[in-house]
Amino acid sequence: MSLFINFSLNIYDKIKNIITSQKRAAGFFPLILVREACQTRKTIPLFLFYYSLFIQDSYLFLINLIKLFSMKGKVAIVTGGARDIGRQVSLKLAAAGAKVCVNYFGDKSLADETIQLIKEAGGEAIAVYGDMTKAVDVKNVVSACVTAFGNTIHVLVNVAGGLMGRKVLADMEEEFWDAVMNVNLKSVYLVTKEVAPHMTEGGAIVNFASQAARDGGGFGAIAYSTAKGGVLTLTRGLAKELGPKGIRVNCVSPGMINTTFHNTFTKPEVRTNVAAATPLRREGKAEEVGDLVLYLASDASSFINGSSVEINGGTYFV
Repeated sequence: MSLFINFSLNIYDKIKNIITSQKRAAGFFPLILVREACQTRKTIPLFLFYYSLFIQDSYLFLINLIKLFSMKGKVAIVTGGARDIGRQVSLKLAAAGAKVCVNYFGDKSLADETIQLIKEAGGEAIAVYGDMTKAVDVKNVVSACVTAFGNTIHVLVNVAGGLMGRKVLADMEEEFWDAVMNVNLKSVYLVTKEVAPHMTEGGAIVNFASQAARDGGGFGAIAYSTAKGGVLTLTRGLAKELGPKGIRVNCVSPGMINTTFHNTFTKPEVRTNVAAATPLRREGKAEEVGDLVLYLASDASSFINGSSVEINGGTYFV
């Protein structure tokens, strides 16, 4: 019994140090009572003893869970990270402790707003302008990140991409095809090639494909769905090439998510019909995609490599 008591006291001391450092001791008063009882060999109510063990186990579980998802001490680059899904990815990574380089190509005010949100929450981030279809811009973004946060980049999230318009084959110019391929597929190649030398064992890359890569996309999305299919294949190839270096590569394939993308390119009645046909009876949220990216970037998914995770509410199964 004395061995068990000493073991319990040791566990308590470890937890107390954690609690004290985080100034959260108030909720653990029952544990304090049990420790005092053990020290003085006083009798305590049985329910209080078991409750204290429950508190111990619960808190240790939470601490381990937090560690799994922690980005503390890590540096992340998020391309297209200023708005919608990209913004939520940037916010989630920063909230988990990462220093985030938010790439944008467009409205600077959106990037500034994202940085402000991160800093208001106590995080660190910089905004870096750049067209991810241009190698020189990619180099500049990576250089700015390394200058600001150090030579090691732990996480890369390739969000940049877009539909650019709906065109059927008969109406599609070669220039349009090339532009869609460049922004959705070439950008992933360029950024990954530039970032990979800065990554070490434990690094994670998360690419963005789409449900369109699986089902061919909606009307006029043949170029977009083809490019996103290329992202799926590129992800698998990179997973095999970079895996031996301890770098994981996965991708996310969103379905109908409530973003500017669909505000611009999808008719309201189509969105309504898709949401009604979705088993969960709604569109997805950008923050839900951000949560998934955080999981794939964290140690919680340490043996997941070369996978595409579908996030579509159940509209499509692989």
